[in-house]
Formats: sequence, structure tokens, C-alpha cells
Amino acid sequence: MNRLEGKISVITGASRGIGLAIARALAAEGCQLALASRTIETTEFPDALVHRCDVRDPQSVDEFFATVRQRFGRIDILVNNAGNAHALLNVENMPVDTFRDVLDTNLFGTFLCTRAALPLIPRGGAIINNLSICAVQVFPQESAYCSAKFGTLGFTNVLREECRPKGIRVIALMAGATATDIWNQFMPDAPRDRMLSPDTVATAVVNALLLSENSSVDEIRISPTSGVL
Repeated sequence: MNRLEGKISVITGASRGIGLAIARALAAEGCQLALASRTIETTEFPDALVHRCDVRDPQSVDEFFATVRQRFGRIDILVNNAGNAHALLNVENMPVDTFRDVLDTNLFGTFLCTRAALPLIPRGGAIINNLSICAVQVFPQESAYCSAKFGTLGFTNVLREECRPKGIRVIALMAGATATDIWNQFMPDAPRDRMLSPDTVATAVVNALLLSENSSVDEIRISPTSGVL
């Protein structure tokens, strides 16, 4: 239907899962795409800007957004989707490097990408931060992941208040169990057939973006009806 025709959308962590599903959904609505990931090598979007970017690295992030600026000149939609998790571990067994890497990817990476993107986002633009339900609900043996997501929710809430006078919408995406590869990191046998599909989450994001520019859904909470984790 091309309801977002001509909008410039930047998506991190776009090589798989929810990020890839959002990329497909926004492309179907007429968006031009800038896609980033540490491993991205997609030919699915021939007109997209596809760029390798490590969101933990300030130089890598700055290089990516400089390329976006050169190619498009602005960003209408920023989707901070890049994230990682970790194996199930009690706090006393959590390696320092693992804890730090999860925070660097989920929290610090969201900060770096947002800071780089803000000068390119005009009034009427939107920022979607993919947090997961772990931003408001804790799970044993997921201390690093839950800490990162709780912290990113705090960052998102502050960002929203700072962006209100600029007319930029800031949306916290908090999906429940979704059938993506992230489960391989901590629960490979999880019942994915009972989970949300990435496409369902992407549809919720598109619907929020289609609201008039003087209104916003501050939070998207979506969960599987099956009651799975």
C-alpha cells in the first residue's frame, strides 16, 4: 500500500529475526532502507544501503551514520534493534566479559546509534527501541540481559521526554517470546511454535508508525496468547 512512501528507515541488527522482519514490512510500505549488522550480506533489498556496523564501537557507528547522511541526508525512522543475550547463568557464575558485552550491545549500542542519528531526524520522525519484555520482567539466570533491557528502557523514557519538543516520537517495543535465533543462546529447545512470529511484531511496529505525526504509542507490548515465557 506504500503508506510510508519515501520515508528513510535505518534498522540495526537487520540481518535476521525481528530486524529483518521490520525491514521487509517497511520496504512493503514504500520506505527506503539503510540496514546495518555485524554480519549483514543481504541481496534481498537491492536498493537498500547495506553496511556492516558494530553498534558497540563508536567509530563503526559514526562511519555507518556518515554513510547514511551522504546517501539520504535524513532519517525518518530509526529502529534500534541490534541486541544479544547469553547462556543461562547465575550471577556468581557470570563472566565479566559476557556481562559487559551484553550491556555494550543492547544499552551502549542503542545510545551510540541514537546519538549519531538524532541530528538527521526531522520533526515527525520516529525512534523505535527494541527492548523485549525483559525490560519490565525479570528472569532468573538472565542478569546481564535483563539489566541491559531495564537500562535501555530507562534511556528510552528519558529520550522520549527530550524528543517531545522536537516532534520526534520515541517508542519502546516490548515483545514477549518471539521465534528468533536469539533463543539458541540460552534455550535452544524453547517451544517456538507457541511464540510470536517476527512478522507479527513487525506489523505492530508499522501500525504504530502509521499514526498521525501528532500522536504516538509510547510503548508496544505484544505477547503470545499461549502463555509461553
